[in-house]
Amino acid sequence: MRRPNAVQTLALGFALLILTGACLLALPIASRSGEGIPWTSAVFTAASASCVTGLTVYDTATQFSAFGQAVLLLLIQIGGLGFVTASLPAALLVRRRVGLRQRALLQDSVGALQLGGVVRLARRALLVTVLCEGLGALLLALWFCPRYGLGKGLWMAVFHAVSAFCNAGFDLLGTGASITTEAGEPLLNLVLMALIICGGLGFLVWDDILTHGRRFRRWRLHSKIAFTVTLLLFAGGGIAFWFLEADHAFAGADGPTRALMAAFQSVTARTAGFASVDQSSLSQGGVLLMLALMFVGAASGSTGGGVKVNTFAVLALGVRARIWRQGDVNVFRRRLDEGDIHKAYSTAGIYLFGALCGCMVLCVQGAGLVDALYETFSAMSTVGLSRNLTGSLPLLSKWTVILMMFAGRVGSMSVAMAVTKGRDAGNGLRYVPEKILIG
Repeated sequence: MRRPNAVQTLALGFALLILTGACLLALPIASRSGEGIPWTSAVFTAASASCVTGLTVYDTATQFSAFGQAVLLLLIQIGGLGFVTASLPAALLVRRRVGLRQRALLQDSVGALQLGGVVRLARRALLVTVLCEGLGALLLALWFCPRYGLGKGLWMAVFHAVSAFCNAGFDLLGTGASITTEAGEPLLNLVLMALIICGGLGFLVWDDILTHGRRFRRWRLHSKIAFTVTLLLFAGGGIAFWFLEADHAFAGADGPTRALMAAFQSVTARTAGFASVDQSSLSQGGVLLMLALMFVGAASGSTGGGVKVNTFAVLALGVRARIWRQGDVNVFRRRLDEGDIHKAYSTAGIYLFGALCGCMVLCVQGAGLVDALYETFSAMSTVGLSRNLTGSLPLLSKWTVILMMFAGRVGSMSVAMAVTKGRDAGNGLRYVPEKILIG
């Protein structure tokens, strides 16, 4: 029997993680009422946590007990890091040698560019995770403990720190509306935004930051693109939301609060899932901007989803090169590999095809077009934002969203590769080329 490759192993691993989480969440002990939730809802919630999405059919704080919340926290942490990376400390603790197959899995799990040094990169990924989540929890405790007491406040601080860094979007405020009631709280919003950005940068970027510091010229090309485009999207999105939602979602807010809400909306749109405003109150322009930001997502090799910042950058650079009639696609005095360019276009195409197919299913089952588009893009990009549609989804629509969340976390291209059989290169013969009209 043929052994599964690295992509298939990762896909199967996430599927097993979701099923295990669903079995635990369906137990009566996982709910405050002492009654188990339906199986479909358990799978949906487990998939949302494991795929660090944040779409929920229940309010996390009021539905799940301490045991259920602990299960969700574990699923979020494993899903954010990748189950292979999350299991690395146990292997190192027992001094087990990391073989070539495990290194190949680690390479896909943390988004390494090459096999050499992948264990060191995974260790740094764990270090960055512990430091960011630990510091974030300490800062959030300053906000939660005075309001909820020491014990509950610390638990909520840890839960939200992990949820934010992993770009999951689960919260324990118990309002059923994320953090919309706390939109004007600077400490809470700023810490969550910082954690979301740190998790969304990707571990390769953090490796360059830890190795080279502020010496930007010595960073990898990947890190330069990811960092630069992330900064541009954050600033551009925040400015756009400031003007677009002045008379809509941000109506009535004073200047500082409006600036905080605009910045938070720009950050959370790219796979975080927390909401400081009601998404159904966004203007039409705001909805369109949200769809664009959700499509882009976070950086490659991060805890976030979307087609990825790097993919979007390659698409934009490729278009620019074509417009200026350039034979190569260049950036930061480097030429992009043609294989990476083809992969970027393929990834974007598969993503859009999957999202539109999912949208069609939701529309057939009664959802409005705008709400369905928002839900499907949110699921495919593991964003977790909804226009109050998730809880009312019919059975088929729920399973469609589950599949899209899974594809979004594993990668739409990876899922397609996992279920297809690769063809050998053969004898090296190539067909005769022939031109067709394009555009």
